[in-house]
Amino acid sequence: MSDLLIEVLDLCKSFRTGDRVVDVLSSVSLQIRSGEMIALLGASGAGKSTLMHIMGALDRPTSGTVRFLGEDLFRKSERELATFRNSSIGFVFQFHHLLPEFSALENVMMPALINGVPRKEASSRAAALLDEVGLAQRLSHKPGELSGGEQQRVAVARALVMEPRVLLADEPTGNLDMRTSESIHQLFTDLHGKRGLTVLVVTHNEQLAARTSRQIRLQDGKIQG
Repeated sequence: MSDLLIEVLDLCKSFRTGDRVVDVLSSVSLQIRSGEMIALLGASGAGKSTLMHIMGALDRPTSGTVRFLGEDLFRKSERELATFRNSSIGFVFQFHHLLPEFSALENVMMPALINGVPRKEASSRAAALLDEVGLAQRLSHKPGELSGGEQQRVAVARALVMEPRVLLADEPTGNLDMRTSESIHQLFTDLHGKRGLTVLVVTHNEQLAARTSRQIRLQDGKIQG
């Protein structure tokens, strides 16, 4: 827990809409240590998803620095950033983005295959992860044959197949009913405890936030407190 994994320094992000510049993030600084489970809270439009996307190198800041294990992420080329995302970050979004024509096993295998992992090893990893998230009996099912909660579990398994250092989840239960949301909350807690995974969850859900070791609140693009 003492190892500094991610450091955000004076981060700003602005968007231009017509003649107007909108500041989404303003001078955001924070530190995340290896093994933490953190909730990023705030009202809609507070900048939570934008911050997560920048920390995961899906977007670039207007100014400021993001360091991962001491290395400045945005000094990397786009190709280097793609390699970083694929090897170090697992993403889970509100909408699972599973490929409908492929089975659960094939969906989880996909990032590994794209990264050159041999098919047999990719299949073995995917099957083990689907077992870990409680879907050992659903390997051959396509997304349309799965419930919303099961689809999100497949998405979580897919995010972990490359054994990332960090799991970034953006409103992972925002599209699920209360009972299913609770099961996904428990899954994140279990994965964090079992794997020692560093987890950052963007959420409106105070119950999910209460399960985390630390809460960070954003308001109008700034960290509160």
